[in-house]
Amino acid sequence: MYDVLIKYLNGFTATPLKGWEIDLIQSIFTPKKFRKRQYFLQEGEVCKITAFIVKGAMRKYRVGEKGEEHVIRLYLENWWASDRESLIKETPSSYYIDAWEDTECLVVTRADLSDLVDRIPVMTKWILTLDNNHAIAAQKRIEAAISLSSGDRLHHFEENYPEFLQRFPQHIIASYLGINRETLSRIRARAAKK
Repeated sequence: MYDVLIKYLNGFTATPLKGWEIDLIQSIFTPKKFRKRQYFLQEGEVCKITAFIVKGAMRKYRVGEKGEEHVIRLYLENWWASDRESLIKETPSSYYIDAWEDTECLVVTRADLSDLVDRIPVMTKWILTLDNNHAIAAQKRIEAAISLSSGDRLHHFEENYPEFLQRFPQHIIASYLGINRETLSRIRARAAKK
């Protein structure tokens, strides 16, 4: 399980992690399994850990006033799941995060992760790269939501996240795109006729 995380982290450096660094990482990250539909985080809880997904899929969502789910993020292997705002500010979360498939993770607390960043130089580069990628992805998602048609949002999603189409059902993808299931079905039907 740890070998997946080590391989992932080694992707951020030209020099592989040293033995003591690997030992430290393994001593700090804890394996955790989630059954399908089991919560990682529920609305109102303070997020105390972040999870590196080794195997499985998760989703982050909010429940609207009428009980409808609004999917904010989707996660697969080699992605990090958490509510960053709740984790950093130590405030109650507005979101739910649950396992969409049986999921195996390596979890770490904010304090332990901060300690790793201080002690292992490659972790600083990793955090910076992760933060930059997150900011860019968030900006692109906002831009797509306010400027692209439903069809163009789906096309962009299919091009950038084809693996999600195989792992998440249509209603979750529709929610992530900010459209209803019927609209998604119509868009796909029109695309299939072309």
